[in-house]
Formats: sequence, C-alpha cells, structure tokens
Amino acid sequence: MLFTSGEFLFVYLPLTLLLFFLIARYVGNAAAAAWLVLASFVFYAYWLPLYTGLLAASVVFNYALGNRILACPADRRRLRLGLLCFAVGVDLLLLGYFKYANFFLGTVAELSGRPLGALNVILPIGISFFTFTQIAYLADVHAGKVGERNPLHYALFVSYFPHLIAGPVLHHAEMMPQFALARIYRPRLENFALGLAFLLIGLAKKVLLADSWAPLADDLFDSPANAAVHAGEAWRGVLAYTLQIYFDFSGYSDMAIGLSLLIGVRLPFNFNSPYQATSIIDFWRRWHMTLSRFLRDYLYFPLGGNRRGSVRRYVNLMITMLLGGLWHGASWTFVVWGGLHGIYLAINHAWRFLRDRVAALAAAGASGALRLIGRSLAMTLTLFAVVIAWVFFRAHSGQEAWHILGTMFAVRTSGPGPDHGIALPTVLSLAAGFALATMARNSQQIIIDGSIAAAVRRIAAGGWRVVALGAVVGAEVTAIAMLALISASRSTTEFIYFNF
Repeated sequence: MLFTSGEFLFVYLPLTLLLFFLIARYVGNAAAAAWLVLASFVFYAYWLPLYTGLLAASVVFNYALGNRILACPADRRRLRLGLLCFAVGVDLLLLGYFKYANFFLGTVAELSGRPLGALNVILPIGISFFTFTQIAYLADVHAGKVGERNPLHYALFVSYFPHLIAGPVLHHAEMMPQFALARIYRPRLENFALGLAFLLIGLAKKVLLADSWAPLADDLFDSPANAAVHAGEAWRGVLAYTLQIYFDFSGYSDMAIGLSLLIGVRLPFNFNSPYQATSIIDFWRRWHMTLSRFLRDYLYFPLGGNRRGSVRRYVNLMITMLLGGLWHGASWTFVVWGGLHGIYLAINHAWRFLRDRVAALAAAGASGALRLIGRSLAMTLTLFAVVIAWVFFRAHSGQEAWHILGTMFAVRTSGPGPDHGIALPTVLSLAAGFALATMARNSQQIIIDGSIAAAVRRIAAGGWRVVALGAVVGAEVTAIAMLALISASRSTTEFIYFNF
C-alpha cells in the first residue's frame, strides 16, 4: 500500500486514526496502542500476507531475547554476550537468506564457472529496516541502555506503519517513551495541521517532482538500448536520477514524519538538504541520517572508529561504507557505490587533517566573498562526487555503469546520428530541480522551525481556534486529494527505498 495511493490516504489512514482516538477515549490507551500495532500489521499484510508472520516472529523473538539478556546477572558477561551474538546472528541469518542468498549463489557461480540455481525467494518489504531497528535495541539491552520495556510499546516501535516500509531506522530511546505519553492518545488540531503540512509537501515532492524526472532516468538505465546514447543523453539521465532519488526519498521522509505527527509522535528527521553539503562528511550527516547514525554507533565505533590511528580509521570507514552499500541491495553495484563513498570519506578526512595543519590552506583570514566562493566550490565538488556514485547505485550492472560514465565523459560515443545535447525544456527542468535542492529551505526549516508552526501556534492561541484550525486542515486535505488524483491519473512509481 503506497502512501500516495487513494486507498491509503482516504480509507486506511482515516479509519486507523479514527479508531485509534475512539479506542483511547472509550477503552484506554493500552487498547489504542494495541489497535495501532494491529493496524500496522494490516498495513504490512496488504503487500504480502505471508510475511506478516515473519514480522511477528521477529518482534517476539527479539523482545524475548532482549529480556533474557536483561535477566542475566551482570557478572555473567560471557552468557550475556553469547545471547546477544545468537540473537543478532539469527536476525542477520534471516536478512541474509531473504536478501542476499541469490546474490551469494550468483557470485559463487560466476567465480566457479558452475551454474547454480537461484532460490525462489521474495524479498520481504522493509526487512532491512526492522532488522536494523531491533539489532540496535539488542545491542543497547546488552550495554544496559534500555529503560522502556513495555512489550506493547516494543511491538509498536518495530511495526509502526509510518516507518515500517522504508525507514527511518528508529531508535528505541526516541520512540518507546513517546508511546507511553498520554497526550498522543488525544486528537489535537495543531498536530493535524502540522502533520498534514509535512504530508502535503512530501506528496508534492513525490508526485510533481520525483515522478516527473523518473522517465528520463528510466530511458537511460532501463532501456534495452541504453548503450546507444550520446554524452548529452547520458548526462540527462544521470542528472534526472540524481533529482529523482533526492525528491523521492525526501518526499517519503516528509510523509512518514507527517503521518506520525497526526498521532502526535515525532519521528527522527532523516533528511537535511544533503545536496547543500560542503563535503562528503557533511553529506552523510544529512542523507539518510538515521542509517548513518546506525552505521556509526553499531558498526564504525565497535570496529574502533578513529581511536586506533589514521590507517585503522580509513579501514574502518571502508568496511562501514562497503557494508552500508550492501545494505541497500544485493548487487556488486551497491558495493561499488558504498566503496566510492568510503574512498570519498577517506579523502575528505585526509584533506581535513592536512588543512588543519597548513595555515595557508586554512584560509582563516579570508574575506566573506572568498569564503562564499570556497563554499560554493565545495558544494559543487561534493555534488559532482555524489552524482558519479549514483550511476553505480542505479545501474543494473557494473558494465552498464562504466559504459554510461564513459559516455558521459566522451570516452566513447555510440548513439546513432549527431548528439543534439539536452532539449531546452529539460535543461530548465533540471536546473530548477537543482536550484530547489541546493538553495531552498527544507521541510523541517519551513514547517517546524519556520512560519508554518508559528502560524499554527498563533491560530491555536487566538479566538475561533477550532474554526480556524479546521479551515487550515480542510485546505490541506483538499490539496492532498488533488495530488492523489494527479497520482492516480498517471503511473506513479513506488518509492525507491521500498526496495531496500
């Protein structure tokens, strides 16, 4: 069930919210939380009911093992560690079977020259997200960092429908305490106004922006004749995909935040204008922020981080980013994408080390104009590196990726006839998209930190509060309905991160 679909927006969502608040009012908060768990499982089952049992079993297994670890005396460290390793091992085994078994078999077959039959396995949607979410919980249980242990809140934390399919990667310390708050079980027009604002902006990003660039990217990467292209066509497709994935993932993140705000629960922000980053280090602090946090806290730091010298830091960075690439998909192209970002990060850290020790490069006394030029150049170089890496992320094979890159930089040209470049309307469309991505304020700045939240607070504090906020909510619902109709009238693609 897509967030952009009519059945979600006008059947599932209103029914879920209505029953949630009615049950909380007339039965109790615990019953309302149980209803939200059930509704989240229904949301998941809409895709493939068979795997609902897998999700339920995963929740029960990890919660039970977490309690078993907690029950172990502190001096039984080996037993506690053994239980943690067992639980995480089972989680990774399931993830590996469903997501990586055929990748492994294909790699072995290619290396050995012996054909191996592929397994008939359908990837459970969201398995990477709910697996990582629970691994973090188990690691924190072992470290003694878990306070909230309510089983109902745990089940809701893992299965919560706004994040279940494509993130963010939730952390128990951020989410489970919120489910214990009485205020989320009471409907508030202020929450509806802010939540619908996020939902509206996210839906607009997906329907009006991301999906408009998708055909240009698909023409390059999905066409059987993708090798027969000129440099202009290759750049057009790659730049279109750069914008598509940006507004697709940004739109999903906004919608997830908005859906959760309707209940009064705040999801962590997962997207902070990454194309405005001035370095790759900065990019990974802005792109998929919750995944970056998970990889840092539960992989990079346990490997030693930067505490064991510069060489070990770079090795740890490469391991983290290679596995981060593999997390996105069972393909060597994702591994190369992660490896490229690992190399970028290593170069970035080495440059910072050099810059901080050479006064001439630090430019501490540079004028405001020079600093602005330096920032613009840094943003451009960072975005260029990100664009190059996206080619591997989107390509179906390494051979295709290298061919596209070769065409982009005129190492080879294979298209029939002369290269006429990119049509002016397409140039203007791409330029407008990059202007939005690199210069505009993001949704968090506009809604939470900016004028929308302030306006909602003023309306809530004034007279005719219910009427005024009701009018705002009504206008937002009308705009969402119009976007849903536009989405239904054309072939809207699923969110890209649904595949991970």
